[in-house]
Amino acid sequence: MKWLGTAAIAVILAAGGCMTEQERQMQAFIDRHVDTVAPLRAAANLRMYASEVSGRREDFDKLKQLRLDIHDVYANGDDFDFLARMKASRKVRDPRLARQLDKLYLAYQDSRMDQQRLKEIIGLSTAISEKYNNHRGRIDGREVTMTEIYRIMTAEPDVTLRRKAWLAGKEVGNVVIDDYLRLVKMRNESVRAIGYQNYHAYVLAAGEQSVEEIDRIFAELDVLTAAPFAKLKAELDAILAAGYGIAPEDLRPWHYHDPFFQRTPLIYELNLDDYYAKHDVVRLSQEYFAGVGLPVDDILARSDLYDKPGKNPHAFAEDIDRRGDVRILANAANDERWMETMLHELGHAVYFKYHDPSEPYLLREPAHAFTTEAVAMFFGRLSRNAAWMQTMLGLTAAERDAVEKVAFRYLQFQQVLFARWAMVMYDFEKAVYADPDQDLNTLWWDLVERYQHVKRPEGKPDAGWASKLHFTVAPCYYHNYMLGELLASQWHHHIVKQILCRGSDAGVGYTGDERIGDYFRTRIFAPGAVYFWNEMIRRSTGEHLTPRYFAEQFIK
Repeated sequence: MKWLGTAAIAVILAAGGCMTEQERQMQAFIDRHVDTVAPLRAAANLRMYASEVSGRREDFDKLKQLRLDIHDVYANGDDFDFLARMKASRKVRDPRLARQLDKLYLAYQDSRMDQQRLKEIIGLSTAISEKYNNHRGRIDGREVTMTEIYRIMTAEPDVTLRRKAWLAGKEVGNVVIDDYLRLVKMRNESVRAIGYQNYHAYVLAAGEQSVEEIDRIFAELDVLTAAPFAKLKAELDAILAAGYGIAPEDLRPWHYHDPFFQRTPLIYELNLDDYYAKHDVVRLSQEYFAGVGLPVDDILARSDLYDKPGKNPHAFAEDIDRRGDVRILANAANDERWMETMLHELGHAVYFKYHDPSEPYLLREPAHAFTTEAVAMFFGRLSRNAAWMQTMLGLTAAERDAVEKVAFRYLQFQQVLFARWAMVMYDFEKAVYADPDQDLNTLWWDLVERYQHVKRPEGKPDAGWASKLHFTVAPCYYHNYMLGELLASQWHHHIVKQILCRGSDAGVGYTGDERIGDYFRTRIFAPGAVYFWNEMIRRSTGEHLTPRYFAEQFIK
């Protein structure tokens, strides 16, 4: 007999008359809604992808109109009233229908806001993205790409050139800052009209989170990571300062190897970039995911993978239509940073690709934004895993031993460092929406010095912080990256203990083992958003989200 998924069974039960009247009305609403919104979202996602690749004005203009068309769907006050009545009735009891009702109710919050103002917000946000994509920083009058800036900051010994590269990477912040602050105020005005304190609180609530919940987790992380980070940072500063021939107290932001010091400088006994320089990171990614039973050939075939003028200088993954068109954007280079990035973005992509197609359209998405980040981080961490590197790069036993001595130090520092960096982003963005008229430039450096122990440059601070595109295109989102790191460690613990049946994670490289892909595909990817995020985590690990396993893995 042909196997029937739970979604198919629900349809059969509905046809048999087991639904309440409210459930029949809800299903009819969902059917009409999906018929309208699915093609619009697919068209907008395709146009967004095209605009991020091309940087052309006409692509951004078409994207803006498609986003406005989608906005009009969710601006329908009658639809919101219907959804509110359905929730109030408490008679939509089928779990999948109830889950879709909850998600739609949150999505239709826009209908309660001033519609003209929302359209202005969409237009301004799109315009800022266009400026960001088309701006290139300059060094001595010459335009440079972010790939070149990262290269200089990773390997260039000339401190004068490093400082110029760091400044070039921050130029766009001063270009977009006025528009960004106007956008912040517009966002705040829109949500205050429907009862929210500010846009930051609204976004968390719409994502089924609360400020209090995230504050509690970050406060716990601050305590857990403060002392280990201070120790690791002091060791790093001593090494960097000796290399530059200066005292540790004279180090400034451009002495580190990332414009925002969110990645660990490759300064220990081995430079991991050397191991990737003669390998194709795209091919390595393709081979790796195939080996764990999650092939990505079709994803890579649709993707734009290398640097070009006008293109978004970073990377992302996109599920175009929830029906199989999944792709990534990258600017790949053969170094450790881009190895991690390719594994990370393809982690997002396989989450999208392997949703159960029999589930309802509205539930064919990750359980939460941070759960897809967790998948991406789980795989991205492998670029600094000695066992993974030995298998994928063909290292000798001696080479692996050499890597193993320093690779965990890199990974541990990276995780603790990222926790501190995420605290900067979370506290800062919360403060931006609480009071956008305060001295944000000074506040930024106050938080950087507090959490990252990086000294601010001399002179009056500028808005270089606004070069972080997340502020504009993914507002109030960054805490989800840290929650993703916590969940990646929780999955790691579960897989090592329950799937691989290992006493410890020593020597675990997650290569060539289809049990890995099967676990993710069946327990995490296929259900999509059928379950509330913490329930999905409980079902896949046996317990709700906890920082315990992140601390166990990295804070030693």
